[in-house]
Amino acid sequence: MKKKWISAALAAVLAVSLAGCAGNAAAASSGTSQAAQSSASAAKEKITFVLDWTPNTNHTGLYVAQSKGYFAAQGLDVELVQPPEDGATALVGSGKAQLGIDFQDSLAPAFQSKTAVPVTAVAAVLQHNTSGIISRKSKGITSPKKLEGKTYATWDLPVEKAIIKSVMTKDGGDFSKLKMAPTTVTDVVAALKTNIDAVWIFYAWDGIACKVKGLETNYFQFKDIDPVFDYYTPVIIANNSFLKNKPETAKKFLAAAKQGYEYAIAHPQEAADILCKASPELDKQIVLESQKWIGGQYKAEASRWGYIDPKRWNAFYQWLDDNKLVTESIPAGTGFSDDYLPQ
Repeated sequence: MKKKWISAALAAVLAVSLAGCAGNAAAASSGTSQAAQSSASAAKEKITFVLDWTPNTNHTGLYVAQSKGYFAAQGLDVELVQPPEDGATALVGSGKAQLGIDFQDSLAPAFQSKTAVPVTAVAAVLQHNTSGIISRKSKGITSPKKLEGKTYATWDLPVEKAIIKSVMTKDGGDFSKLKMAPTTVTDVVAALKTNIDAVWIFYAWDGIACKVKGLETNYFQFKDIDPVFDYYTPVIIANNSFLKNKPETAKKFLAAAKQGYEYAIAHPQEAADILCKASPELDKQIVLESQKWIGGQYKAEASRWGYIDPKRWNAFYQWLDDNKLVTESIPAGTGFSDDYLPQ
């Protein structure tokens, strides 16, 4: 982009030199036009939105809304930024970003007094938890019980291990027989070709990547083992002061986001192209196949994009409490709101 800008500037200088007074008049006109555009941009309300990870198809609707002018039509100038080391929630809670993305399980500490962060989940990006365990087909891990004796790549998080233990036990397995290998997997396809037998993934990205790369796998989702694990992941969160002081701005943002995600549902190829243009380092084939698959998950059976079902939200936090995975109970109805969603 920088090189293009320099080339354009040099061309403009040459044009002015050759055209003389006529060129000067054109330049003046151009300057007036640019000033008008700058003024129009300045009139838009600036919003900083922090992602949870590098750009992927969870985020497509946001990039579509930006590219297609849906945010601009709502009077918003939205900047999509990468998360800091301590994550999106910390940045949104501090007020340095008005909105961002996180996950219901990761948000639990934000809703407890000793670790409270002033944020609220205002929209579900996906209607269901599409995460689960993937493994090479040759390993024969067709259900949680079959994890016995296998090596699992763990983040070594209490909630993560509790979920794995729960689904294994429910399937008649012995969690103590699972070999835990603390490691951060950045390339699932490569990891499954090592001594790692099983990895926790989000199917829309890593599951599709395995398929595109021709790796034969087995996969099961946590929500299919126990409905309590059909929690919301990921969700759009907002700073509480922002919601209190500028509720209409929050509604405008979500209205534009809804348009973006609904466009992605209807036009997966075009939406994939928009995401790839914004992040050219992405594998275009994986993006397209992922977009085709995830389009059915943005709304699923819900009547509107972004809806958070109170029963499902509350059930997961009750499970955390029952299993002593939170320091204090999270009261029903805490941490989310559907009030800012467009109808």
